[in-house]
Amino acid sequence: MVDKKIIIPLLIKHEGLKLKPYTDTVGKLTIGIGRNLTDRGITKVEAVYLCSNNVDESITELQKNLPWFNALPDNAQLVLIDMHYNMGWPVLSQFKNTLDHIKNGQYKEAGNEMLNSTWAKQVGGRAVEDSDLLKSI
Repeated sequence: MVDKKIIIPLLIKHEGLKLKPYTDTVGKLTIGIGRNLTDRGITKVEAVYLCSNNVDESITELQKNLPWFNALPDNAQLVLIDMHYNMGWPVLSQFKNTLDHIKNGQYKEAGNEMLNSTWAKQVGGRAVEDSDLLKSI
């Protein structure tokens, strides 16, 4: 059997390596090393793997920007990870009142504050669930 260490470099040479989606020569949405997303998509295992990587990145960025993040109760960490995963740090960092309330242990106030945002109107139930998680602390 051919070793993957041999075939993968050959496939990269022939298919190329694109880290963002692109349309291939026959009009199929493609990514990576010729992965046909139009016809094949990704597997659940691959989707969970990608999500797990993004969660790790969210946690790292939250720890970097919120030095008090690790000291928070699990539900507060969960909410911040969910919000960061959804909108990224540049937008989440604008939730100054919500973040201040969380930092100060004012979870009910934080939950109410987050519901008064454009984000809450855009994501609906997600914001309500996050707010409820904070209020349960």
